[in-house]
Amino acid sequence: MLRKNTLAALLLAPLAPLAALGEARYEEAQVVDVEPIIETVERIEPEERCWKETVRVARRAEDGTAPLFGALIGGALGNAVGHKKRNKQVGAVIGAVLGANIAHGLAEEARGGSGRVVRQEVCETVERIKHVERVTGYMVTYRHRGDIYRARMDQRPGDTIRVRLDVTPA
Repeated sequence: MLRKNTLAALLLAPLAPLAALGEARYEEAQVVDVEPIIETVERIEPEERCWKETVRVARRAEDGTAPLFGALIGGALGNAVGHKKRNKQVGAVIGAVLGANIAHGLAEEARGGSGRVVRQEVCETVERIKHVERVTGYMVTYRHRGDIYRARMDQRPGDTIRVRLDVTPA
């Protein structure tokens, strides 16, 4: 019986490497060098730019008391100047209109014209192109069984990396 097992072992021994063909083995390889792979990317970013400008600001509408007061005074004067009853009415209307205009003009002059000049900050948003560098991977040089290999990796490796060994027929 011992002879049959020994004979079977001798016959099957040459087939043992064939069984390893379907299996992958793994070993550690020494990392020799790591170079980051850098890619330049354009990025558009909004940027706000501000400066000071001298501008004329329109006056807000007044409450209307000066022209109203002028109209009343002008109307009273027109009424007093007219001789006849009809002239008094026309004089009052004309006096009211003239009085309102004069009062409005005087109020405008006292305020400094139709507007005022001020320095104010003016801003605008512009798009600025920025060039940004980023690491997209690593070119890793490693040594396995005395030979040097290079591979691109997504992450920075440590001192060693795991390598897969495949046995394929030549």
